[in-house]
Amino acid sequence: MKLFFPTLAGLTLSAASLSAAALTFGDLYGEAADASVADRTIVVTPATKFVYVKHGEVVKIVAGGKEFAWDFDGLLQPFELAKIAPQGAIDHRVRVYLDRSEIDGTMGD
Repeated sequence: MKLFFPTLAGLTLSAASLSAAALTFGDLYGEAADASVADRTIVVTPATKFVYVKHGEVVKIVAGGKEFAWDFDGLLQPFELAKIAPQGAIDHRVRVYLDRSEIDGTMGD
């Protein structure tokens, strides 16, 4: 029994440290930004299926009669625009694709 307790305690501490290091919403997708600093504007229409942005780019998005600005400084992975849009702004699937930018450097740097 003496061997079991330290092992259980070690596993519990490991799980706690993993949850503390978990990625936040901002880490994954970026964060809301001020529209006045946007690099450009993207208008999402019912025909829009995807949008391309550069990593670290601040974009003003107009969709569903609403507008918001977003700093795309999260992970370089595709995601659904509805995850960051105001409620009701996106009524169909729109995929966001991020491209590497100057903030990412180049391979081998």
